[in-house]
Amino acid sequence: MRSKQTGGKDLHPTRSLSDGSSFFWYRLKMTNPSESEIMPTTILVDVQLQRTDTGEHDASLQELRQLIETLGWKIAGTLTQKMSSPTAASLIGPGKLEELSELVKAPPEIDSVVFDHELTTTQVRNIREATGVDVYDRPAIILEIFHRHARTKESQLQVELARLKYLAPRERVAGAKERRGGGRGARGVSESFHELERRQVRDRISELQRELDAVHTEQVERRRHREGLPKVAIVGYTNAGKSSLMRALTSSDVLVADQLFATLDTTVRALQPETQPRILVSDTVGFIRNLPHDLVASFRSTLDEALDASLLLHVVDASDPSLRSHIQVTREVLESIDAGHLPSLLILNKIDAVDLSQEAVLKREFPDAIPMSALNPRDIEALYERLVRFFLDNMTQVDLLVSYGKEGVLAEIRKNAHVLKESYDEKGVCLTIKATPGTLAALKRRLAESTPVAQ
Repeated sequence: MRSKQTGGKDLHPTRSLSDGSSFFWYRLKMTNPSESEIMPTTILVDVQLQRTDTGEHDASLQELRQLIETLGWKIAGTLTQKMSSPTAASLIGPGKLEELSELVKAPPEIDSVVFDHELTTTQVRNIREATGVDVYDRPAIILEIFHRHARTKESQLQVELARLKYLAPRERVAGAKERRGGGRGARGVSESFHELERRQVRDRISELQRELDAVHTEQVERRRHREGLPKVAIVGYTNAGKSSLMRALTSSDVLVADQLFATLDTTVRALQPETQPRILVSDTVGFIRNLPHDLVASFRSTLDEALDASLLLHVVDASDPSLRSHIQVTREVLESIDAGHLPSLLILNKIDAVDLSQEAVLKREFPDAIPMSALNPRDIEALYERLVRFFLDNMTQVDLLVSYGKEGVLAEIRKNAHVLKESYDEKGVCLTIKATPGTLAALKRRLAESTPVAQ
C-alpha cells in the first residue's frame, strides 16, 4: 500500500500491547490535510442499479461529491458501472475491478477509492487487495464528516462510538492477512491477538457508552431548568440553511452561507428580540441520505431538544431539485426517533433562488409552507411574528394570587409567563397571565407549597 502524507489526529491515541504491537483499529482516521501537505486524491466509483431511480441516483452521487470535497479530497476521476445487482465479492464486476486497479496505478497518484454504496467487510478486503489503496464507502465518508464537525463532548463520544462500531470490523478484516504472517504455528498466535483486539473494542464501546450516559444525565438536568419554556427546534436536511436561520432568529451576527456538513451538536438560544416568556430555539442535526445506523441511533439523545419542543421548523432548500426526497428523508428520521407527531412548520428556504414559475409550483404543492430566505430581514421578521403568535395562541390564560413572601415564585412567573395584568391587595399580588401548560403546572406546584409563617 502506498504511503500517504496526511495530517490531523486519531479519535483516540493509538494504544500498544505489552509486546509493542499497536491496535490497528485505533487508526480509524481520514485526516485533515494541512496547507503544507498534499491534498489526498481519490477515485469515485459510481454504481447504478437498475431498480434505482435515475434522478435520485444522480442527486445521491452529487451529494457524495460535495461531501468528499468538504473533506479536502480531490476527485481524480469517476468509474461508472450500471448493473442489475451487485456482486458479492467486490460490488462491481471482476472486469470493472481490474479497470479500477489500472486507474489507481496510472498518474496521478491515488490515495483511495470511494464507493457510493455501503460495502461489506469482504468487499472492502477484496477491493483493497486488488487496488492497493484505502477503500471507503458512503457511510464511512458520512461518519468522517460528522467526526470533523463534532464540537461538544456528547457529539464527539457519539461519533467515536459509531465509527468504532462501523469501521473497526472492516479494518480488522482488511488487516487480517497482514497480521497472520506465515509458517507453522503462526495461526494460533494471530488468533489470540485477534481475540485480544475484539475484547479491547468491546471494552472501549462499553467505556464510551458509560461516558454518554453520564453526559446525558447532565443534559437532562439542564433541560429541567428550562422546563415549561416555549421551545422551537430547527430540523432539516444538510445544507438547507438551518444554521443561517438559527443565527437570524437568535442573534444579529452577520449571516454566512452554510457549508455541506453534518453535526450532532445542538445549540440552544433565546429568540431575539426576547419575548416574555422567552422562546428557546435549538438548531439540531443535519440529515443526509443513507445515514449509518449507529448515527441514527445517536439522534435519540441528540434530538431530545427536538422531542422536548412545542414546534419544529422543518427547513428545506427550495432551490434543490431533490427537495421532495429531502423532506421524505427528514420525516423518516423524525419518525424513527418518535418525533414525527410534533407540530411543525415547513420552511421553503432560499426561495429567492427559485424562478417565479417554480415558486408557484411549490406554493401549490405545499400550500401551508412558508416561502422565505434566511438572508432576508423582512422574511425573518415575519417568521418571528409567526412564532410569537403560535405560542401566544397556544397558551392558557389564568388568574393567579401570589402571597406576599413568595418573591421567588413571582420572579419565576415574570420570567416564564406572559403577564397581562398585575395588581396588589391585602393578600398578595394578583396576576393575569398566559403561559404554556408545562409552565402553569410548574407554577401551580410552587404556589401549592405552604405559605411562610409570618414573623
